Amino acid sequence: MSKSYTIGAASFAADALAPGLYLVATPIGNLGDITIRGLQTLAAADQVLCEDTRTTAKLFARYALKRPLAPYHEHNAAKTRPEILKRLEAGAAIALVSDAGTPLVSDPGYKLVREAIAKGIAVTSIPGPSAVITGLILSGFPSGRFLFLGFLPQKQGERTKLLAEFAATQTTLIAFESPHRIAATLKDIAEILPGRDVAVARELTKLHEEVLRGNPARIEEQLSARSAIKGEITLLIAPPDETLPTVAAGDLKAEIEAALKIQSPSKAATEIAKRHGLGKSEVYGMILAMKDGA
Repeated sequence: MSKSYTIGAASFAADALAPGLYLVATPIGNLGDITIRGLQTLAAADQVLCEDTRTTAKLFARYALKRPLAPYHEHNAAKTRPEILKRLEAGAAIALVSDAGTPLVSDPGYKLVREAIAKGIAVTSIPGPSAVITGLILSGFPSGRFLFLGFLPQKQGERTKLLAEFAATQTTLIAFESPHRIAATLKDIAEILPGRDVAVARELTKLHEEVLRGNPARIEEQLSARSAIKGEITLLIAPPDETLPTVAAGDLKAEIEAALKIQSPSKAATEIAKRHGLGKSEVYGMILAMKDGA
Protein backbone atom coordinates (compact mmCIF):
# COMPACT_ATOMS: atom_id res chain seq x y z
CA MET A 1 0.00 0.00 0.00
CA SER A 2 1.25 3.47 -0.84
CA LYS A 3 2.17 5.84 1.96
CA SER A 4 0.56 8.96 0.55
CA TYR A 5 -2.48 11.19 0.89
CA THR A 6 -4.47 13.45 -1.40
CA ILE A 7 -5.89 16.93 -0.84
CA GLY A 8 -8.12 17.90 -3.73
CA ALA A 9 -6.27 17.05 -6.93
CA ALA A 10 -2.83 17.12 -5.30
CA SER A 11 -1.11 14.00 -4.00
CA PHE A 12 1.61 14.04 -1.34
CA ALA A 13 4.09 11.40 -0.20
CA ALA A 14 4.32 10.94 3.57
CA ASP A 15 7.69 10.89 5.31
CA ALA A 16 8.56 7.77 7.28
CA LEU A 17 7.58 7.70 10.96
CA ALA A 18 9.84 6.81 13.85
CA PRO A 19 8.69 3.71 15.76
CA GLY A 20 6.04 4.34 18.39
CA LEU A 21 2.37 4.95 19.15
CA TYR A 22 0.75 8.01 17.57
CA LEU A 23 -2.49 9.46 18.96
CA VAL A 24 -4.17 11.24 16.07
CA ALA A 25 -7.11 13.62 16.53
CA THR A 26 -9.71 13.32 13.76
CA PRO A 27 -12.65 15.58 12.78
CA ILE A 28 -15.70 15.66 15.04
CA GLY A 29 -17.92 16.31 12.03
CA ASN A 30 -16.43 18.33 9.21
CA LEU A 31 -13.82 16.17 7.46
CA GLY A 32 -11.98 19.33 6.41
CA ASP A 33 -10.84 19.81 10.00
CA ILE A 34 -8.14 17.13 9.85
CA THR A 35 -4.65 18.63 10.22
CA ILE A 36 -1.83 18.25 7.68
CA ARG A 37 0.28 16.55 10.32
CA GLY A 38 -2.62 14.21 11.05
CA LEU A 39 -2.83 13.21 7.39
CA GLN A 40 0.92 12.70 7.17
CA THR A 41 0.88 10.46 10.25
CA LEU A 42 -2.07 8.35 9.10
CA ALA A 43 -0.53 7.98 5.64
CA ALA A 44 2.81 6.78 7.01
CA ALA A 45 1.64 4.53 9.86
CA ASP A 46 2.19 0.78 9.60
CA GLN A 47 -1.31 0.29 11.01
CA VAL A 48 -4.19 2.50 12.17
CA LEU A 49 -6.25 1.38 15.16
CA CYS A 50 -9.82 2.72 15.23
CA GLU A 51 -13.06 2.31 17.17
CA ASP A 52 -15.05 1.51 14.03
CA THR A 53 -13.24 0.81 10.77
CA ARG A 54 -16.33 1.89 8.80
CA THR A 55 -16.23 5.37 10.36
CA THR A 56 -12.50 5.82 9.83
CA ALA A 57 -12.85 4.50 6.26
CA LYS A 58 -14.87 7.62 5.36
CA LEU A 59 -11.95 9.85 6.36
CA PHE A 60 -9.54 7.57 4.47
CA ALA A 61 -11.68 7.73 1.33
CA ARG A 62 -11.81 11.54 1.48
CA TYR A 63 -8.01 11.84 1.48
CA ALA A 64 -7.11 8.67 -0.46
CA LEU A 65 -5.33 7.15 2.54
CA LYS A 66 -4.39 3.52 2.02
CA ARG A 67 -3.09 2.04 5.27
CA PRO A 68 -4.26 -1.10 7.11
CA LEU A 69 -7.13 -0.48 9.54
CA ALA A 70 -7.76 -2.60 12.62
CA PRO A 71 -10.53 -2.30 15.24
CA TYR A 72 -9.55 -1.27 18.77
CA HIS A 73 -12.47 -0.62 21.10
CA GLU A 74 -13.69 -1.39 24.60
CA HIS A 75 -14.94 -4.85 23.62
CA ASN A 76 -11.71 -6.18 22.10
CA ALA A 77 -9.04 -4.03 23.76
CA ALA A 78 -8.01 -6.51 26.45
CA LYS A 79 -7.59 -9.26 23.87
CA THR A 80 -5.74 -7.29 21.19
CA ARG A 81 -3.59 -4.99 23.36
CA PRO A 82 -0.77 -7.54 24.05
CA GLU A 83 -0.21 -8.13 20.32
CA ILE A 84 -0.25 -4.39 19.60
CA LEU A 85 2.38 -3.82 22.28
CA LYS A 86 4.54 -6.60 20.81
CA ARG A 87 4.44 -4.90 17.41
CA LEU A 88 5.33 -1.55 18.96
CA GLU A 89 8.27 -3.09 20.84
CA ALA A 90 9.43 -4.62 17.54
CA GLY A 91 9.62 -1.14 15.97
CA ALA A 92 6.24 -0.58 14.34
CA ALA A 93 4.70 2.86 13.95
CA ILE A 94 1.04 2.53 14.90
CA ALA A 95 -1.60 5.27 14.94
CA LEU A 96 -4.65 5.31 17.21
CA VAL A 97 -7.80 7.27 16.34
CA SER A 98 -11.28 7.46 17.82
CA ASP A 99 -14.48 7.77 15.82
CA ALA A 100 -14.28 11.55 16.23
CA GLY A 101 -12.11 14.04 18.05
CA THR A 102 -9.08 13.43 20.24
CA PRO A 103 -8.36 9.83 21.32
CA LEU A 104 -8.67 8.92 25.01
CA VAL A 105 -11.19 11.74 25.74
CA SER A 106 -14.12 9.47 26.71
CA ASP A 107 -12.80 6.99 24.12
CA PRO A 108 -10.70 3.80 24.27
CA GLY A 109 -6.92 3.97 24.47
CA TYR A 110 -5.96 4.91 28.02
CA LYS A 111 -4.66 1.46 28.99
CA LEU A 112 -2.77 1.07 25.72
CA VAL A 113 -1.01 4.39 26.27
CA ARG A 114 -0.26 3.60 29.90
CA GLU A 115 1.26 0.21 29.08
CA ALA A 116 3.23 1.63 26.14
CA ILE A 117 4.75 4.25 28.43
CA ALA A 118 5.58 1.58 31.01
CA LYS A 119 7.45 -0.39 28.33
CA GLY A 120 9.44 2.63 27.20
CA ILE A 121 7.61 2.92 23.88
CA ALA A 122 7.50 6.43 22.41
CA VAL A 123 4.00 7.97 22.50
CA THR A 124 3.26 11.03 20.36
CA SER A 125 0.12 13.17 20.26
CA ILE A 126 -1.02 14.69 16.97
CA PRO A 127 -3.43 17.37 18.26
CA GLY A 128 -6.55 18.55 16.52
CA PRO A 129 -10.35 18.68 16.90
CA SER A 130 -12.04 18.21 20.28
CA ALA A 131 -15.75 18.51 21.05
CA VAL A 132 -14.86 19.55 24.61
CA ILE A 133 -12.82 22.59 23.57
CA THR A 134 -15.07 23.48 20.63
CA GLY A 135 -18.13 23.50 22.88
CA LEU A 136 -16.32 25.49 25.56
CA ILE A 137 -15.27 28.36 23.30
CA LEU A 138 -18.75 28.54 21.74
CA SER A 139 -20.60 28.55 25.06
CA GLY A 140 -19.69 32.07 26.15
CA PHE A 141 -18.92 30.71 29.63
CA PRO A 142 -15.65 31.31 31.54
CA SER A 143 -12.93 29.23 29.90
CA GLY A 144 -9.93 29.86 32.13
CA ARG A 145 -10.82 26.79 34.20
CA PHE A 146 -13.20 23.96 33.37
CA LEU A 147 -14.02 20.44 34.50
CA PHE A 148 -14.85 17.65 32.06
CA LEU A 149 -17.28 15.05 33.43
CA GLY A 150 -17.27 12.69 30.43
CA PHE A 151 -20.53 10.96 29.53
CA LEU A 152 -23.23 11.57 32.15
CA PRO A 153 -24.77 8.45 33.78
CA GLN A 154 -27.81 7.04 32.01
CA LYS A 155 -29.78 6.43 35.22
CA GLN A 156 -31.35 9.52 36.74
CA GLY A 157 -30.37 8.66 40.31
CA GLU A 158 -26.70 8.32 39.39
CA ARG A 159 -26.86 11.43 37.22
CA THR A 160 -28.39 13.64 39.92
CA LYS A 161 -25.85 12.34 42.44
CA LEU A 162 -23.01 13.31 40.12
CA LEU A 163 -24.43 16.78 39.45
CA ALA A 164 -24.90 17.37 43.18
CA GLU A 165 -21.29 16.33 43.80
CA PHE A 166 -20.05 19.19 41.62
CA ALA A 167 -22.69 21.77 42.57
CA ALA A 168 -20.19 23.90 44.48
CA THR A 169 -17.44 23.67 41.87
CA GLN A 170 -16.52 27.19 40.79
CA THR A 171 -15.75 26.32 37.16
CA THR A 172 -17.53 25.64 33.90
CA LEU A 173 -18.68 22.01 33.77
CA ILE A 174 -18.61 20.07 30.48
CA ALA A 175 -20.20 16.71 29.69
CA PHE A 176 -21.33 14.57 26.77
CA GLU A 177 -25.01 13.66 26.65
CA SER A 178 -27.30 11.62 24.42
CA PRO A 179 -30.05 13.42 22.44
CA HIS A 180 -32.47 10.90 23.96
CA ARG A 181 -31.67 12.03 27.52
CA ILE A 182 -30.83 15.70 27.12
CA ALA A 183 -34.32 16.91 28.09
CA ALA A 184 -34.31 14.84 31.31
CA THR A 185 -30.79 16.01 32.12
CA LEU A 186 -31.76 19.66 31.70
CA LYS A 187 -34.61 19.11 34.15
CA ASP A 188 -32.12 17.67 36.64
CA ILE A 189 -29.80 20.64 36.21
CA ALA A 190 -32.62 23.12 36.77
CA GLU A 191 -33.47 21.28 39.99
CA ILE A 192 -29.99 20.60 41.37
CA LEU A 193 -28.02 23.59 40.04
CA PRO A 194 -30.53 26.45 40.22
CA GLY A 195 -29.52 29.76 38.72
CA ARG A 196 -26.84 28.29 36.46
CA ASP A 197 -27.14 28.73 32.70
CA VAL A 198 -26.28 25.99 30.25
CA ALA A 199 -25.19 25.72 26.64
CA VAL A 200 -26.39 22.77 24.58
CA ALA A 201 -23.96 22.40 21.66
CA ARG A 202 -25.35 20.01 19.06
CA GLU A 203 -23.84 18.69 15.81
CA LEU A 204 -20.65 20.72 16.24
CA THR A 205 -18.82 21.58 12.97
CA LYS A 206 -21.57 19.88 10.95
CA LEU A 207 -24.15 21.35 8.57
CA HIS A 208 -26.84 21.67 11.24
CA GLU A 209 -24.63 22.93 14.08
CA GLU A 210 -26.66 24.54 16.86
CA VAL A 211 -25.82 26.06 20.24
CA LEU A 212 -28.70 26.85 22.62
CA ARG A 213 -27.72 29.04 25.57
CA GLY A 214 -29.61 30.12 28.68
CA ASN A 215 -31.88 28.80 31.42
CA PRO A 216 -31.91 24.98 31.40
CA ALA A 217 -35.66 24.76 32.04
CA ARG A 218 -36.44 27.00 29.09
CA ILE A 219 -34.09 25.12 26.79
CA GLU A 220 -35.67 21.85 27.95
CA GLU A 221 -39.10 23.18 26.99
CA GLN A 222 -37.77 24.26 23.60
CA LEU A 223 -36.21 20.87 22.86
CA SER A 224 -39.19 18.91 24.18
CA ALA A 225 -41.43 20.73 21.70
CA ARG A 226 -39.48 19.25 18.79
CA SER A 227 -40.58 16.05 17.09
CA ALA A 228 -37.06 14.66 17.45
CA ILE A 229 -33.67 15.65 18.82
CA LYS A 230 -30.74 14.36 16.81
CA GLY A 231 -26.97 14.56 16.84
CA GLU A 232 -24.14 14.35 19.33
CA ILE A 233 -24.40 16.82 22.19
CA THR A 234 -21.77 18.61 24.25
CA LEU A 235 -23.40 20.06 27.36
CA LEU A 236 -21.86 22.97 29.23
CA ILE A 237 -22.92 24.33 32.63
CA ALA A 238 -21.87 27.82 33.66
CA PRO A 239 -20.12 28.24 37.02
CA PRO A 240 -22.06 29.71 39.96
CA ASP A 241 -22.37 33.46 39.51
CA GLU A 242 -23.43 35.56 42.48
CA THR A 243 -24.12 38.49 40.17
CA LEU A 244 -26.98 36.73 38.42
CA PRO A 245 -30.22 38.71 38.82
CA THR A 246 -32.65 37.17 41.28
CA VAL A 247 -36.33 37.79 41.82
CA ALA A 248 -37.14 39.92 44.87
CA ALA A 249 -38.51 37.95 47.84
CA GLY A 250 -41.67 40.08 48.02
CA ASP A 251 -42.39 39.64 44.32
CA LEU A 252 -41.80 35.90 44.56
CA LYS A 253 -44.19 35.61 47.50
CA ALA A 254 -46.90 37.46 45.60
CA GLU A 255 -46.32 35.23 42.58
CA ILE A 256 -46.64 32.11 44.73
CA GLU A 257 -49.85 33.34 46.33
CA ALA A 258 -51.38 34.01 42.91
CA ALA A 259 -50.30 30.62 41.58
CA LEU A 260 -51.74 28.72 44.56
CA LYS A 261 -55.20 30.07 43.77
CA ILE A 262 -55.32 28.06 40.56
CA GLN A 263 -52.67 25.33 40.96
CA SER A 264 -51.54 22.67 43.36
CA PRO A 265 -48.46 23.50 45.48
CA SER A 266 -46.36 21.01 43.52
CA LYS A 267 -47.31 22.37 40.10
CA ALA A 268 -46.92 25.97 41.27
CA ALA A 269 -43.45 25.20 42.60
CA THR A 270 -42.45 23.53 39.31
CA GLU A 271 -43.59 26.38 37.07
CA ILE A 272 -42.23 29.20 39.25
CA ALA A 273 -38.89 27.43 39.62
CA LYS A 274 -38.62 27.07 35.83
CA ARG A 275 -39.59 30.70 35.28
CA HIS A 276 -36.84 32.05 37.51
CA GLY A 277 -34.18 29.38 37.22
CA LEU A 278 -34.67 28.28 40.82
CA GLY A 279 -34.74 24.84 42.35
CA LYS A 280 -38.20 23.31 42.70
CA SER A 281 -37.41 22.17 46.23
CA GLU A 282 -36.43 25.74 47.13
CA VAL A 283 -39.75 27.17 45.91
CA TYR A 284 -41.74 24.31 47.43
CA GLY A 285 -40.03 25.00 50.76
CA MET A 286 -41.21 28.62 50.54
CA ILE A 287 -44.77 27.43 49.85
CA LEU A 288 -44.72 25.21 52.94
CA ALA A 289 -43.29 28.03 55.03
CA MET A 290 -46.02 30.38 53.83
CA LYS A 291 -48.69 27.82 54.70
CA ASP A 292 -47.22 27.52 58.19
CA GLY A 293 -47.34 31.28 58.56
CA ALA A 294 -43.55 31.73 58.58
